[in-house]
Amino acid sequence: MEERKFETLLGFIEQKQYHQLRAALADMNEVDVAQFIEEELPEEKQPVVFRMLPKEMAADVFSELSGEVQENLVMASTDKELSFIVEDLYVDDAVDMLEELPANVVKRVLKNATPATRSLINQFLQYPENSAGSVMTAEFTDLRKDMTVADAIDHIRRTGEDRETVYTCYVLGERRVLEGVVSVKDLLLNSDDRRIADIMDDDVISVVTTDDREEAARLFSKYNLLSLPVVDKEKRLVGIVTVDDAVDVMEEEATEDFEKMAAMHPSERPYLKTGVFTLAKNRIGWLLVLMISAMITGGILEGFEAAIATMPLLVSFIPMLTDTGGNAGSQSATMVIRGMALGEISTSDLLRILWKEVRVALLVGVALAGVNYIRLILTYPGQEMVALTVSISVLLTVILAKAVGGVLPILAKICHFDPAIMASPLITTIVDAFALVIYFNIAKALIAF
Repeated sequence: MEERKFETLLGFIEQKQYHQLRAALADMNEVDVAQFIEEELPEEKQPVVFRMLPKEMAADVFSELSGEVQENLVMASTDKELSFIVEDLYVDDAVDMLEELPANVVKRVLKNATPATRSLINQFLQYPENSAGSVMTAEFTDLRKDMTVADAIDHIRRTGEDRETVYTCYVLGERRVLEGVVSVKDLLLNSDDRRIADIMDDDVISVVTTDDREEAARLFSKYNLLSLPVVDKEKRLVGIVTVDDAVDVMEEEATEDFEKMAAMHPSERPYLKTGVFTLAKNRIGWLLVLMISAMITGGILEGFEAAIATMPLLVSFIPMLTDTGGNAGSQSATMVIRGMALGEISTSDLLRILWKEVRVALLVGVALAGVNYIRLILTYPGQEMVALTVSISVLLTVILAKAVGGVLPILAKICHFDPAIMASPLITTIVDAFALVIYFNIAKALIAF
């Protein structure tokens, strides 16, 4: 359906039927229009089509475009067009745009903004990267306690058009201190003469401007919020984070964690638009670290050359042993990292997690060791001690792997590292080394060489 719609739009462009193109674009969703401009049009055609959008639609489409396309449109726009885009964007969208643009382009954008907008954008740009303040918007609906419901509804009607959301209103006291919250539903269900102070909820969930944006996203998930107030250290309301921005944060943080868990440097650019050299640079660092650390495994094998020479059969079980340990450790690490991201696990839970993972490992390890023992007895008759050696090694390796996988992400958090870096590649390398030591020492104890 979407492809046919885009083909129709491209047909209008090829046939220069710009009146039909403008009408078709005006009937589309802003997200779909942004996708069409970004993915279907060559760079030189993007400004032409963007100029055909109705003015009331242009800023919304612009906020959905990637930084590269936004830069292209900014460079192709006149000062008047640029001024309209900047003034019509919500402040958080304008800040997101400016953070991705080159310095000379940012200078031109700010030059064409009104003094009030420029001041507000500069204020937002000063908040720490990845903080709640960096993703908030200043377009919120504020009320006073002494207002009546009728006054509040009238205020929303007058100012709501310029607000990013009106569903949740914030009640401010002296010096703009946040004192309560009231929803439009509360206003509609109460009589016109009731005071806001009587119907507001004074137990307000909020974050401070310097709090991590991931904490803000977690509160959205926990309390099912539509918006979240952001206050300064004096409890004064300075902005709100809306649910669409929270979803973006969740997606970006999840992507970043996945990339770190796969031993890659995080990248904000889409895969197909990232150069080969950039992708290689993002990956080679961790690969070098893991390759060098994996040499430890080779060193351990060298130390047991005599055992290997005496019984070459032992070597055939090494891949199974190390893979089982790596997979077991990754399972535990993934669960713990997810729990920490959702706020279900804190650093104080270290011993509880260790005890739980050891018990899980005992159950899993006994099952795996039992299956292994039966398989090896059937496959290698007369090699009962080899089967016992491999099975005990599997059990101990699984216990070690799950303990390491459960504890390492928390230790990383305590040391102020990202827990995601303690995922499968690093855990696999650590577990492999210890698994080999366990395996060959048990073999030396149980099998006469």
